[in-house]
Amino acid sequence: MKVLIIFAHPNPLSFTKAVLDNFVRGLREAGHQYEIVDLYKTKFNPIFQDMDFAFFVDKEIPRDIFQQMDMRSMIIQLAGGPVRRFVARWYIKNKTDDDLIRLINAQKPKDVLVQQQKVAESDVLVFITQVFWMHFPALVKGWMERVLTYGFAYKLDENGWKGDPEGRIPLLKIKKAVIMHPTFFNEQVYREKGFKAAMEKTIDDWGLKYPGIEKVDHIYFHSILSVSPETRKKYLEIAYLKGKELKYG
Repeated sequence: MKVLIIFAHPNPLSFTKAVLDNFVRGLREAGHQYEIVDLYKTKFNPIFQDMDFAFFVDKEIPRDIFQQMDMRSMIIQLAGGPVRRFVARWYIKNKTDDDLIRLINAQKPKDVLVQQQKVAESDVLVFITQVFWMHFPALVKGWMERVLTYGFAYKLDENGWKGDPEGRIPLLKIKKAVIMHPTFFNEQVYREKGFKAAMEKTIDDWGLKYPGIEKVDHIYFHSILSVSPETRKKYLEIAYLKGKELKYG
């Protein structure tokens, strides 16, 4: 089984890194193939940029939607200074909508294409990172925004283009995702304040299941700064066993 691990923590001595190490130890003992994408080490840019729009323009886009996006004006404005804008205006002057769609679609950022290839070749997708504002930290959230794009993770039917969330067509073939989250707050707070339900609705259901991942296993290591050393050791044993006993279902 091929496992892709998206890891993010700036401190190599953090508990989150220890979770990663123990999970990987289990994977190795079980004989799984794995790759770690350390978003801090690779300096992945999480900011959605102008070129990322290339993923949202293809031949299946409804033409009225494409025209509303006014991509001609966008291409001209993003060209740069006055001379560059003049050249861009001249270059696209006689281009048809089909020509523009092909031109834009060919500009997909290479760093995103590399990540999409890793995802496409994986059987299981794993996220190991801390909780920020009841979600992934910005670096991981940005990875999701830039990598799990239209045309790769999902498409839209006619209703989807009109704003109906039921109009999203899942494309991901990954059967399972695993999330391991060290937390600051305790388990009771997550349960009674609705944090757990909110995170799983946003991350698990919408972010991962909706694009096609069949099952999401979301593991919390609660109150990591205040629990006993014995509890921390238990948490790391859980991470190890999650790797060693990893299965599709």
